[in-house]
Amino acid sequence: MSDSSSNAGTGLGSGVSVDDNPRRPGPGRIRSWFRVSGSVGPLGIGTSVLWLSIIVLLPLAALTVKSFDSGWSGFWDAVTAPAALDALRVTVFVSVIVTLINVVMGTLIAWVLVRDDFPGKGIVNGFIDLPFALPTIVASIVLLALYGPQSPLDIHLNATQPGLVVALAFVTLPFVVRSVQPVLIEADRDVEQAAASLGADNWTTFRTIILPTLAPAIVSGSGLAFARAIGEYGSVVLIGGGIPKKTQMASQYIQQQIEVDRPVNAAAVSVALLAISLLTLFVLRVTADRLARKEREA
Repeated sequence: MSDSSSNAGTGLGSGVSVDDNPRRPGPGRIRSWFRVSGSVGPLGIGTSVLWLSIIVLLPLAALTVKSFDSGWSGFWDAVTAPAALDALRVTVFVSVIVTLINVVMGTLIAWVLVRDDFPGKGIVNGFIDLPFALPTIVASIVLLALYGPQSPLDIHLNATQPGLVVALAFVTLPFVVRSVQPVLIEADRDVEQAAASLGADNWTTFRTIILPTLAPAIVSGSGLAFARAIGEYGSVVLIGGGIPKKTQMASQYIQQQIEVDRPVNAAAVSVALLAISLLTLFVLRVTADRLARKEREA
């Protein structure tokens, strides 16, 4: 066969070049990147992105720009100021403690609501969502009445870190419960019964069968609880007292900076809180995805 016919057969004779690099994105591959699939179509996706940008992205971008009004050095000085570091330290410490408590208690409550029957179960299940509906400042007033200087229980937690823990535990508990509860409902109980029939005790069954199934939901719920705790203001404003280096949360420090006309400092600490929250959520999301993938492959 001649070279010309060979070239024609391969398309070279017609003047069309053949890309010998399979990793180079061709026109069809590029078009596939922009292909829209699903039930809502381009209009629905565009509307969602636009609304997300207006409600979330634009305010966050404006906050970040404001925090750098004095340049990088001004931002760094605002974030590393002793009072700011003290507030961030108290916030992160208390939020971690609250998250760990809610991981245990939230999982236990979800277990009770799913696996046990008792009078008033529906009422208890409804109360779990109460922190979502109740204004958090009301929670602070109630906690101050219960655990303040005139406590009817003779328990005085006002202006203490345990008081902050109680307040934040109240507002963040639903995140763990509502994350774990659906997974427990959908869990395959036949596997648990099979393990019990083979002689496994309750702890072994929970540790080897139930906990791996719940782990992604627990991690996701704890991430949401932590993110809510570090940004909480209303529930801690009265019971905490806002004492610097002791009970002043970062949200209270931000309000203080606004009151003394230092909006750049307030914006800088807000961006620091945002970075901590996003980093925590990202790490926990990756962890939850890996745990879920491992559970599916098991």
